[in-house]
Amino acid sequence: MWFKISHAVTGFVRDNMGILIGLIVLCTFISIMNPDFLSSNNLMNVLRQTSTNMYLAIAMTMVIILGGIDLSVGSIIAVTGVVTTLLIAMLGFPVWAAVAAGLLVGMLFGAFNGYVVATTIIPPFIVTLATMNIARGAAYVFSDGKPVRVMSDSFNNIGSGYIGGFLPAPVLYLIIILIIAYIIMNKTKLGRYMYAVGGNPEAAKYAGINIKKIKILAYTFSGLMAGVAGIVLSSRMFSGQPTAGDMAELDAIAAVVLGGTSMTGGSGKIGGTVIGALIIGVLSNGLNLMGVSSFWQYIVKGTVILIAVYADVIKKRNQL
Repeated sequence: MWFKISHAVTGFVRDNMGILIGLIVLCTFISIMNPDFLSSNNLMNVLRQTSTNMYLAIAMTMVIILGGIDLSVGSIIAVTGVVTTLLIAMLGFPVWAAVAAGLLVGMLFGAFNGYVVATTIIPPFIVTLATMNIARGAAYVFSDGKPVRVMSDSFNNIGSGYIGGFLPAPVLYLIIILIIAYIIMNKTKLGRYMYAVGGNPEAAKYAGINIKKIKILAYTFSGLMAGVAGIVLSSRMFSGQPTAGDMAELDAIAAVVLGGTSMTGGSGKIGGTVIGALIIGVLSNGLNLMGVSSFWQYIVKGTVILIAVYADVIKKRNQL
């Protein structure tokens, strides 16, 4: 057993050596610029803040491996948070029922994306761009453009609570999601089918793979993860915000691309995405600690995405 674990760790490090070195260099630079970066409180804060992006990025990895993209996740975060908090604050729903309803809303938006992508010739970019506007609009309509305040400790502890007094609850959810995603992508037919569909859709079709079903499942999972992120964020903010999740899809896509997943589909690993998300989280935290304006942070993240995509194109060209 220990041999298998050691072999898996060695393979993980070998496959992600480049971005691991990048993460270490980034952490070293930020710690030199601001020693507070390495404090236990700040590192735990980085994990808590990064966890919501990882929920999205893990699912986005599956979607991009299929050769698709999901631009609607940020807006789904908003509408999920608003619906959940409205059910608690205005209609008196039990927290568990409101959370279940919020997750269902996220899944329905994701399933809609998957169905349209799988059954029409409309590109995923356009489909999810439309859903992005629909979901954001729904969040504003439901909330009347105002935050929906929730005064419930049981709800607020979902995103702000700690497990054992030290582990942030969102990080525990992340660990569970990572285990599930790893099993799906590495131990099930569904994971193998995703790689097959993304690598060569025609060959996958002739192999008898139900391409429509695979796409619908991937996008539904993406919607579900956006729902989880929406509920966690609304819990941390003690309210459902129609503006929540703005540009969240940018961070998720950046994490996936930095992690080595090809934008053309067919290749990528969840482990790489995790490191990519950590780079984005550490970068954001470091820029905040150094007092860099949030306006400049958008420029930095956009530049990172451009460089990562360009590196992916060069790598693909060299492989031909």
